[in-house]
Amino acid sequence: MAVKAKKISKAEQLARLKTEFTETERIILSRRSVRLYTEEQVPEFMVKRILEAGRFAPSAGNSQPWKFVVLRDPDMMNGIADTVVKLCKMLRVTMDYRREGFQWLRPFTKFWTRLRYNDLHWVPLGAACLIAEGKLGLWHGAPTVILIFKDVRGVSNPDLDCGIAGQNMVLAAHSMGLGTCWVGFVRPAFEYTGKWRRSLGIEFPYKFANSIAIGWPKGEPDGMVGRQTHATDWYEYGTKKTIY
Repeated sequence: MAVKAKKISKAEQLARLKTEFTETERIILSRRSVRLYTEEQVPEFMVKRILEAGRFAPSAGNSQPWKFVVLRDPDMMNGIADTVVKLCKMLRVTMDYRREGFQWLRPFTKFWTRLRYNDLHWVPLGAACLIAEGKLGLWHGAPTVILIFKDVRGVSNPDLDCGIAGQNMVLAAHSMGLGTCWVGFVRPAFEYTGKWRRSLGIEFPYKFANSIAIGWPKGEPDGMVGRQTHATDWYEYGTKKTIY
């Protein structure tokens, strides 16, 4: 027989909130991107619960502009990873001017970086070079991957809606003791080749948005990590203040 939780007053609740984090806050603040997993597969029922958390995410007009695809087939996952490695090698050859004897590429790379700053910022470009060199695994050995595809016809901003759904899934997985990592480097396999779109039956109006690696983490990577504090402007009753 279930025990009914004792209801506390608003005053008691506020007093508790002043000194304690809620369970939801603890999950958010202790989440880490995990890049080292055990080989043990995630139970199917847990994956379904994670998908449900994504399905319950808010979206503009409740249009739910997403399609989730679960990968647990090693051959398929390795095949997609191989495709990404090949494309990263091509990118490295044409863009990485840091290699000895290739400094002449620098103006070309800088030009394209200005045009496509998000894609060719040195953070993703540097990681792409590591993937090309075999020094960084695509999904870091995670046994389960959830691919998120956006419906390009979605109301307002389907990219944002897919991000919210993905964050719901990441936090749900973390609350279950699992590790996760957002992996956007899969996109070239779906944008620059048609092989994997055909293999997974992905057709219009769906376009790759992102992917989430999921598995049992090696060690204990959880823990609150210091983050840069950004100034926030706060307007109230005709006055402005800045909080940090």
